[in-house]
Amino acid sequence: MDKRTFIKLSSLAGAGVVAMPLVSSLIGCGNAPETPEGATEDPPSPGFQLPELGFAFEALEPVIDSKTMRIHHGKHHAGYVRKLNAALEGHAMEGKPLEDLLAAIGPDDTGLRNNGGGHFNHALFWKVLTPPSESSRPSGVLADRITASFGSQESLLDAMTQAAGSRFGSGWAWLVQDENQPDRLFVCSTANQDNPLMKGIVDADLQGRPILGIDVWEHAYYLNYQNRRTDYVSAVLDRINWSEVSALMV
Repeated sequence: MDKRTFIKLSSLAGAGVVAMPLVSSLIGCGNAPETPEGATEDPPSPGFQLPELGFAFEALEPVIDSKTMRIHHGKHHAGYVRKLNAALEGHAMEGKPLEDLLAAIGPDDTGLRNNGGGHFNHALFWKVLTPPSESSRPSGVLADRITASFGSQESLLDAMTQAAGSRFGSGWAWLVQDENQPDRLFVCSTANQDNPLMKGIVDADLQGRPILGIDVWEHAYYLNYQNRRTDYVSAVLDRINWSEVSALMV
């Protein structure tokens, strides 16, 4: 399919991210806000910021243990944010919204590709995860689009599990909204920290608006699941807040 211009992203905010001006309109994590006029405190550090989780580290147990969550968020994701800010110093894309940055980079822009993708992908992952007490099922427009695109919710979950399980090495499995046919959803996977926003990197048939991402890097699951990746993916799919997924659509 010929992919042209990515859908202009609407401004969204939600639980699990720091309240700030939305430099990333899809996931709500971006540059630090400026200090308001007349404020006396020191301004925040410039650059992209690590979003807070919308739940406690142990809230997803036993699906994801608290130790894995602490390392994943506080070490891995924080590292991507730090390295992204370093890669942007003096770069032509410095100060650009995160989606614009990801859409514009090419395969040789290694620092922005790996760390910009790592920041976006993880922020989206945290946004759609939820404790079991707040779990939900797809409803409304999202449910209709899932049925039209996959036949049933069960078929969607099977497709996500298959995409995640068949991804060789590290990467992500995605539920994506087609930019040219908004009623159409599709499932795909990408390597490393690539994602469907990266027009200059991923194939045209993988491009679109990611509304659900599952991390299948080993650091996301190995403490509890070892090499049982599909068990991890199946368990994580039971901790999805489908209301948040629905809110990410246009």
